[in-house]
Parts: sequence; C-alpha cells; structure tokens
Amino acid sequence: MAADYTASDFRKGLRVEVDGVPYVITEFNFVKPGKGAAIYTCRLKSLLDGNTYVRNFRSNDTLKKPDLEERTMRYSHKETDHFIFMDENFEQFTLLEKVLGDNQYFLFEDCEVHVLYHNGQAVDITLPTFIEKVILETEPGARGNTATNTLKPAKINGDFEIMVPLFINQGDTIKIDTRTGEYADRVLKK
Repeated sequence: MAADYTASDFRKGLRVEVDGVPYVITEFNFVKPGKGAAIYTCRLKSLLDGNTYVRNFRSNDTLKKPDLEERTMRYSHKETDHFIFMDENFEQFTLLEKVLGDNQYFLFEDCEVHVLYHNGQAVDITLPTFIEKVILETEPGARGNTATNTLKPAKINGDFEIMVPLFINQGDTIKIDTRTGEYADRVLKK
C-alpha cells in the first residue's frame, strides 16, 4: 500500500492523490495565522485533465501517494486516432489522441517518450524537451529581416500552427520547445 503524505511533506512538484485523482503541486504556500492551525494553500494540477485547482489543507491533513508508473517507450506510428508506441521488449502500446493533446504534433518516428500511468491507464506523456521540425507553410521572409521580436504564423506537420520570427522560411528546420509548444531556435543544416 502506498504511504500517505502529511501537509509538512508538501512541496512544488510533489504528486498526490485527492479523491482518487492524481495531481501535481504547482504552487505551495504556508500560512500560520495568529490563532489556530497552520494552513497550507496548494495549487494542484490534475494529471488526468490538466485543470488546476486551489485547495487548502490543515497541518494534520493527509493525502495519498498516487499509484503512478512511468515507462520509457518509442513512438512507432499512427493508426486513425491511435498512436502506437513500443517498449524495450518490442511490446506495443496504444495511446489515444486525447491523452497526447498537442504533443501529437511533436512526435516523430523512433522518438523516445516517457508515458505516465495512473492505476494502469496512460494519463500523460513527456517528450524530449526540444525537437526539430520542418516548416511546411509560411509567408516568405524578407531578405535582411532578422528581427526576432516580430512573429508570423507557420505550419508544421498536422497543420499545427506555431509562431516564428520573420526570417524563417518554408522548408527551414526549427527547434521547438515541447513544454511550451513555442519556437526556440533555427537549425542550420550543413
């Protein structure tokens, strides 16, 4: 059986279970009023739907440790709205489009990912921090325009739109930060 956490164990990044739902603590605040018990105010992000909630806990409250398991897998291919991954034993696992969310646009063949399971069901996926993608469609950049503070829309695979600097052209390879889904850098091919 998983051990419980007391309020004194709370910290940013801790994964807890509240009412059968796994959460990660994204913000944490401790308040000791003049009278009464200390109050721990936590901002919790649900690992199931991504929504955030603010909850207060007293110092004697306990929370369960969630039944979480993380597996390293490699992306294989897509079949309709199912994404096929393989583990190190070449066993195949299927993840639905709704679990991946926008991360589906950043996948590429043989990409190593970490899949988080809660009670045996996939709930989240972590990609490499940076990936490279080719710009499939964007307005042409003006020669000599190297300003990086002005952005324009560009499309990568799956019609996913990302904002890029004006000097990026169709066919250019860019680096994308998968945590934010934003342009990080231009990749110069040799």
